[in-house]
Amino acid sequence: MTRIPENDRNIIEQAIYLPMIVIILERDLQIIEKAPFKINRPYLTLVENALKKVQRDQKEVRVKMRKGNMKVHQVSRDDTFTMFSFLYKGFEEQHNYFNPRLKNKCEELLNYYFNQDFVEL
Repeated sequence: MTRIPENDRNIIEQAIYLPMIVIILERDLQIIEKAPFKINRPYLTLVENALKKVQRDQKEVRVKMRKGNMKVHQVSRDDTFTMFSFLYKGFEEQHNYFNPRLKNKCEELLNYYFNQDFVEL
């Protein structure tokens, strides 16, 4: 049973996922820059804009974490699970996350950030 309210747990989970998204997008930028696209600027712009949005949200999450006296850090990782320690107002809880769940959530967030400004022509 967790002592962390759902709203605060969502903030803590954002603090897990958003840094992962930043790493993914930064790697993608490097790949796109080196890729033999005829026109790579639209792809770079798409990834750069998504990266800016993620970094903005990541900053907001850090502020909320600080105000709410919350911290999170990775404790261990194996082929199947990643364990995180949540520090919440003086209490510590450890939570295991199934690695495919982490990957699926990152994919879901990437779709969100890429499609946030979608406009039909």
